[in-house]
Amino acid sequence: MTTLLSTPTPAPASTPTVASARLGYLRAAGVYLAVRVVGVVVLALFASSTGQPLLDRLTAWDGQWYLAIADDGYGGITHGLVDAAGNFAPHTPLAFFPLYPFLMHALATGTGLGSTTAGLLISLIAGIVAALGVYRLGKRAGQERTGLLLVALWAGAPLSITLSMVYTEALFTAFVAWALVGLVEKRWALAALCCVAAGLTRPTAVVLVAVVVFAGVVAFARAPRPAPLIAAAAAPVGLIGYWLWVANQTGSLFGWFDLEWHGWNTRFDAGAETFGFVGQQLVQGRSVMEVGNVFVVFLAIIAVVLLLLRLRERPSWWPLILFGAGMVVLVAGTAGIPFAKARFLLPGFVLLLPLAQGLSGRRRSTAVAATAGVVLVGCWFSAYALTGWHYAI
Repeated sequence: MTTLLSTPTPAPASTPTVASARLGYLRAAGVYLAVRVVGVVVLALFASSTGQPLLDRLTAWDGQWYLAIADDGYGGITHGLVDAAGNFAPHTPLAFFPLYPFLMHALATGTGLGSTTAGLLISLIAGIVAALGVYRLGKRAGQERTGLLLVALWAGAPLSITLSMVYTEALFTAFVAWALVGLVEKRWALAALCCVAAGLTRPTAVVLVAVVVFAGVVAFARAPRPAPLIAAAAAPVGLIGYWLWVANQTGSLFGWFDLEWHGWNTRFDAGAETFGFVGQQLVQGRSVMEVGNVFVVFLAIIAVVLLLLRLRERPSWWPLILFGAGMVVLVAGTAGIPFAKARFLLPGFVLLLPLAQGLSGRRRSTAVAATAGVVLVGCWFSAYALTGWHYAI
């Protein structure tokens, strides 16, 4: 600032900073799009070699549910789709949260696009928005290179193909990233609004809700003012609101949880199924998909430990660390679809911070080569999950 003011023809002090910030965001978006193009191309090659249409793979599994809800609403689906147990009942679609299919329906209706195109477009835009938030957090935690590496590692992580599918991962991660930006920068309205939206997108928003509520209460206790307390009060509205709506529809206070348990065998069991699954796969695992998810869980736990070790040096990181640790606890502690753990952990991009920081301190060539290797492995794993693996992800 002093140097700028002392020059003979000073430019506005904010101009270089604003221009540099915009360039950084453009780079982050470019990195994200480049990695996702690689991921989709790898999937296309795998799909072609196995005789499967690419579009079918990009709308597979949960995508079919979101498309059906977008087209027909929760009450209009009468056949063609079943839960993991092979059954369908009038309330089965309620297991899927409403914001993503609502946006698909609104975009398709407003533009004349088909629901599939609308869903893929929303995932594309949401992925870019998420990448900008991921970059911003990574840059705050280190430097610009750290932010760009974090974006690349997240965009190419195992099962990151869901970021380019008719799935909620991109949209949910966008809300998570910018909610965490709001917490770190004390922008309470941003944190609260993103948290409410996240709660209408995925049930794993429970971790984000807990972090925002805790952060708001702590901030209010340190310096009493209304903004953090209002954010803490508003954060659970989306998630609890949808659960209560489902309860009203089903006639049971725990209606949504009953749907998850009976339809998808999913419930929080404090890790009993996960530990059993890990032990079994380490001894007699024969599937790339299942063993791969075991290693992802191990790496996530190691990442939490590394983040905790940095807490003393970076005390301002605690909301990020708390969210990352909470995601690992939730994913590892929940029974149901054990081979999809990598997908469930994808919104926990903060777990990749230690790796991004480590690589940012290396030579450019080393950082690029290592990141490219991670991305290629992640893209291969994603493509295999949609073409070689015959069960839902």
